[in-house]
Amino acid sequence: MLTPNQQSRGRRADDDAIKIVADKLIYKVEEAFVDLGRITAVPSGKITKELLSDAGILLVRSVTPVNAALLDGTGVRFVASASIGVDHIDTEYLRERCTGFAHAPGSSADSVAEYVTAAMLEICAKSGRAPKEMKLGIIGAGNVGSRVCRMATALGMECLLNDPPKQELTGSDIYRPLDEVLEQADIVSLHVPLVESGPNPTCHMVASDFVSKMKQGAALINTSRGSVIDEESFKTVCSRLGIIVLDVFEKEPDISVDTLRLADIATPHIAGYSLDGKLRGTDMVYRSAAAFFFKEAAWDVSKSDLSRQKNTVIDLTASKDPVYDGVKSAYSIMADDEQFRMIYAAPKEEQTKFFENLRANYPKRLEFPHFTMMLGEHHRKEANLLRELRFETKVIKADDALPSLDK
Repeated sequence: MLTPNQQSRGRRADDDAIKIVADKLIYKVEEAFVDLGRITAVPSGKITKELLSDAGILLVRSVTPVNAALLDGTGVRFVASASIGVDHIDTEYLRERCTGFAHAPGSSADSVAEYVTAAMLEICAKSGRAPKEMKLGIIGAGNVGSRVCRMATALGMECLLNDPPKQELTGSDIYRPLDEVLEQADIVSLHVPLVESGPNPTCHMVASDFVSKMKQGAALINTSRGSVIDEESFKTVCSRLGIIVLDVFEKEPDISVDTLRLADIATPHIAGYSLDGKLRGTDMVYRSAAAFFFKEAAWDVSKSDLSRQKNTVIDLTASKDPVYDGVKSAYSIMADDEQFRMIYAAPKEEQTKFFENLRANYPKRLEFPHFTMMLGEHHRKEANLLRELRFETKVIKADDALPSLDK
């Protein structure tokens, strides 16, 4: 339901007569873009050349390829993707046809970093080792990888970074050769874009040769792109690894259930699906669109319901492992894994739809700053660590009354 002010903004947009075609799963898209034009919000599969014939703005997610086949002959002047990556966008084609383009780099980086943090703590719990006993190899030290590094360092892990483009740009010895990282890391986490050619390709980077260089029993986490792993080759060698965590798969949404069965923890491409990340993504592409059409940005993300939401309080005063329990209380990666594995019961012809529905109907997930962790005085060290993970914390004395907890 639009507010009277939004309805007024919508009437002004009708006068401007810019048709906006948007993926309806872009968070708050109709609320945000109402002042820029007439919005037609549809499922991603309904975004067609025919629908775009008289459109001026196209708003997509990572599931919609944008290229000549979609845009030739249409009136689209501006394309935006509410995603951090652009491998689904033919950016060269957009430049050639003088079409404006924007995306949302970094918008879901905190969400993915929190997902990886939850995964790393599960790996530690399953392997019986403390985080400080682990070395983490981070392949790709961009928006996500750098945040993962900060959170892993807070947990006490030693981080080994590999990022050839950044090493070439900076000359810094903080970036290590890939073989060295793979040889030493107890956990390898992938945070690379999907690059099919050039000096540093990442498509099918993780294959038999890559895995054979990894430390025996090492864990692997992939939250980047499914095609970074060559699934057929990976299947032949993954038995030498320890825990495997997969959030992305080749050929999504038509994923290989056989690959899913190889993973100890698996989720349906939702690592970046926090409401905070979605809201940031919408705000970034909205402001880019407003600037492209020389309009004042009227939607204020700081006034959203999410920004005003009261923190959820988690009582950790009796916890024997407040960090693990705190992270798990804020985000249970194993609950997502359990839900995803229900795909096994679906008929093969329904599995693609099952995967899409899990993403489309993903439950509300808030990032760590929306939680306040209550700890006892004996947990001051853990309270400091949780603050480094972006939680709010409060240490209470034994004789203090615990405040009422939000449900």
